[in-house]
Amino acid sequence: MSYPGLATATDDRTAKASPADVRRKNRQLIFALLFPTKQYSRAELGRRTGLSRVAVSDVVGQMLEEGLLRETGQAPSGGKGKRGTLLSIDTNRLRIISIDLTQEHLLHGTVTNLLGQPLRHAEVTLNAGAYVSVDIIIELIEKMLGMSDGEVIGIGVSSPGVVDGGVVRSSTMRGWRNLDLATPINEHFGIDTTVSNDATSAMLTERFFGQGGPNMLFVRMDSGLGSAILLSDTPVIGELHAAGEIGHISIDLNGPLCPCGKRGCLETMISADALRKQMANVDDDERQAILARAGRYLGQALAMPAGLLDMSDVCIFGQPDIINTTFIDAAQAYLDASTSSSFHKHTVIRRCECGPDITVQGEAIAVLLQYLAK
Repeated sequence: MSYPGLATATDDRTAKASPADVRRKNRQLIFALLFPTKQYSRAELGRRTGLSRVAVSDVVGQMLEEGLLRETGQAPSGGKGKRGTLLSIDTNRLRIISIDLTQEHLLHGTVTNLLGQPLRHAEVTLNAGAYVSVDIIIELIEKMLGMSDGEVIGIGVSSPGVVDGGVVRSSTMRGWRNLDLATPINEHFGIDTTVSNDATSAMLTERFFGQGGPNMLFVRMDSGLGSAILLSDTPVIGELHAAGEIGHISIDLNGPLCPCGKRGCLETMISADALRKQMANVDDDERQAILARAGRYLGQALAMPAGLLDMSDVCIFGQPDIINTTFIDAAQAYLDASTSSSFHKHTVIRRCECGPDITVQGEAIAVLLQYLAK
């Protein structure tokens, strides 16, 4: 994959690359082949990467010592020669702190292994409308560090809104504008800190541990509404880091006022919170009608990017009371009617099956990718 830190064996190497650059690239190539759950011998890694036996041995030795890899047993016999030792990702030694800021009334923190699997959890409960300061986030991270049973290689924070490097440029949910999260956290703990958009974090989990392929349009529907785009295994960030902000596209210029200043933004019309308010105290027939209308609205919003990008996979993450058959079928019907053609592959809208830890796991993966790119 071509995320930073998970380069593929087809990536170009230039003659001017320094020895440190070559070593880093080789490390990324080997890690990419093994992540998340593959097992290969040194000889097989050499065959798959095209690296020499000496280069593989050198990089693998360093990664074993660092705690990135572990030896897991003998490879199956392939003839008369000596069987090689299998290598895999080491999930026992290194740890990542991952923070999820997407839930309105609490902050969720985890200690994860290198696969992003949560090992320890902690939460901070928020009062309604409470402002989330950097100090509160730091307090949660301190708690998570105290719960870690291994060396922490990085801290990840997943936030709703437009994220530019370590700065949240705009988050209507949190009321933030140009809030630098990475710098104060990094300075406080002396640990590299990564900040990511929440939809992008969740998309990483779907890509590595769900059903997502290298090309995907990922939609996240909860208290807000956002999306992330993956093309040829590369996230589309946008010129101002706002690619995927589908929630603030207006589909009704006379609709309800959005905190962003526009009217009729998709987020005000069909976010999970908005739909639950619309469905309160109505009978089942009206409930189904509201969900079907919301599905058509989403299909309308997705038609243009799906057509422009020739995207065949749309994955939607959300709770099953909202993202159900009624909603999916309505969105699919609108999308089919608006995009079907002889030259466009059929776009399938499906529900994400990843669990509730999708955000913290994806953010831990984002931290790992940045760590490997150093």
